[in-house]
Amino acid sequence: MNMHWIDWTIVGCLMVFMIGIAAGAHKLTRSVADFLVANRSCGRYLLTMASGMAGLGAISIAAHFEKFYEAGFPAVWWGTMLAPVSLVLALSGFVIYRYRETRVLTMAQFFEVRYSRRFRVFSGMLAFTSGILNYGIFPAVTARFLVYFTGLPQELVLFGFNVPTIAPVMLILLSAALVLTLSGGQIAVVVTDFFQGQFVQIALLVIFFVIASQISWSELITGLQASPPDQSRINPFKQERTESFNMWFFFITAAINIYGYKAWQGSQGYNASARSPHEAKMAGILGEFRGQVLFLMSTLVPIYIFAMLNLPDFAVETAIVQETVAGIGNPQTQKQMLVPIAIGELLPIGIMGMFAAVVVAAAVSTDDTYLHSWGSIFIQDVVMPLRNKPLSKKAHMLLLRVAIFGVAAFAFVFSLVFPLNDYIFMYFQITGAIYLGGAGAVILGGLYWRRGSVEGAWAAMILGSIMAVTGIGMRNIVWPFFLQDWKLKYPQLDWLQGLPDEFPWNGTYMSLATVLVAASSYVIFSLLSKRPPVNLDKLLHRGEYAIEEKGHHPVIEANAPATLKGSAAKRSFSEKCWLRLGVNDDFTLGDKAIYLFKIGWVLFFFMVFAIGTIVGLFADIPDSLWIKWWGFQVIATIVVGITFTVWFLIGGFRDLVAMVRTLSALKRDADDDGHVSKDDHLQSGK
Repeated sequence: MNMHWIDWTIVGCLMVFMIGIAAGAHKLTRSVADFLVANRSCGRYLLTMASGMAGLGAISIAAHFEKFYEAGFPAVWWGTMLAPVSLVLALSGFVIYRYRETRVLTMAQFFEVRYSRRFRVFSGMLAFTSGILNYGIFPAVTARFLVYFTGLPQELVLFGFNVPTIAPVMLILLSAALVLTLSGGQIAVVVTDFFQGQFVQIALLVIFFVIASQISWSELITGLQASPPDQSRINPFKQERTESFNMWFFFITAAINIYGYKAWQGSQGYNASARSPHEAKMAGILGEFRGQVLFLMSTLVPIYIFAMLNLPDFAVETAIVQETVAGIGNPQTQKQMLVPIAIGELLPIGIMGMFAAVVVAAAVSTDDTYLHSWGSIFIQDVVMPLRNKPLSKKAHMLLLRVAIFGVAAFAFVFSLVFPLNDYIFMYFQITGAIYLGGAGAVILGGLYWRRGSVEGAWAAMILGSIMAVTGIGMRNIVWPFFLQDWKLKYPQLDWLQGLPDEFPWNGTYMSLATVLVAASSYVIFSLLSKRPPVNLDKLLHRGEYAIEEKGHHPVIEANAPATLKGSAAKRSFSEKCWLRLGVNDDFTLGDKAIYLFKIGWVLFFFMVFAIGTIVGLFADIPDSLWIKWWGFQVIATIVVGITFTVWFLIGGFRDLVAMVRTLSALKRDADDDGHVSKDDHLQSGK
């Protein structure tokens, strides 16, 4: 066992602290809106830290370890092409601003308002099914990560039976997440995720510096240079044999990210928890800077581990790691657990416990968020719309808690029986596509296109789902079982022998095909529909339908008519420029400074990427220059990461106090439970 009693004490103290915080948050939960979206009372820093922690997850750490160990620094380079996409999406408040303006509690509630009740039920079932399948592997990957990292035995004897150790580990982690979630719903999730996020930020910085102190920069480069010439971990243009996480992976990911931005509902409670649309937008802008510390851990640590396993000075540790990995039967599990096992041989007592606590915090924060999301979606978007009248508050809260418990039970069983034989990211993409394939078009069309219709929504969601499920069936059932069996039975058929042993498309390519079919279907069927355009002002509570909220001014465009309040006709040239950049009256001087820094930071790295890529396509950039660039980027990330960790710590506690005060004094609206009346429908349709 790699863990000392001091290490286990650190993990235990974190768990006890989180449960204590959740118990306090329980007192603030007094309504369905409290349970679902913290009654829309969260500030930007609280949201940034809490939602960021919810999206981290131990499984995400494992997935990033897997990706960057496989591809090294070049994965960072090609990932930079996504930077302008993220910049535009964050600065414009793309989707999230308008979604928050609708004041809905879930995405499928928006679907009912925008399209129809039947479509809400259908999309709710689709989101729920896709979500729990996607989430179903989380507990097992997390538990396996902890088992191999801590050095626990692979099996335990319980009541005379041999039980895989991951089973009790999963049970403990899911039980902790259930306690947090059931105690106070989204309020408890936000508060505990915030504290875990602050702990993780600080712990990751400490862990990174410890690892960096044991392997110098020169040793790191020496280890990376042991890569084969066509699988370079330093030069992005020497990766001919890096198939899974190459340039095309990131090109396709960029397109899918735009299409499906905010469509995934794994953390749907956060999408509506901001105290105003502006705070939701600012949280998105600040999110990248919170992620700088995560970059140091999830990106650089697996790169350091690759170097360690190729350095003579770490021959003893490497032998132990290789022996442990060789004892794992599943080749894909070997890839997933290599980095965690190696880290366990590198960290000293105390720091081991700190890293284990980070993994536990990441696991619990993601578990409580996903349990809350999928359980809430099942009740809000499947059970409730099938009823002709709203539930009582007591019955509503009970059903939410029962559904959340049911999701946890499913995840536990599914994780025990499902074999994961693909990269984690690939599994995420294809299971997510069951819902996301059509949801992206339905959301974008619903928020931004008046002509988007019920028929278009049905076509996109149905065809997108069929495409995704067909891809899963072909890749995981038809191809490996039936086709390979036929090749063995009928060797005389030359055309069968010429087929590849593996399915030619991975999850990324199948997701792209699904997106193209669904988006085209939405546009075509909407244009063929004879329904009149919808009233987007009513949907977004603008104009005569406006609802006053603190920190939310009416949306004014740069070319707005003179009849609007504070119209563009009376504005100076500089004010018009700010408006064209997406900066309205909600922005303070500090907000504008953050905005400009965000633009400068992203554009600097993207310009380097653009110039470097153009040069690299026509000339050979020496590895020595790449080494200098990676050194600069690491130093810049460290400086920004430390600065924003301190900043978010202060701002987050300020927002937390403000939320508690708001919820303590707030008069609850009993009708704010996600129920949609007939008067709220913008289109009538089946």
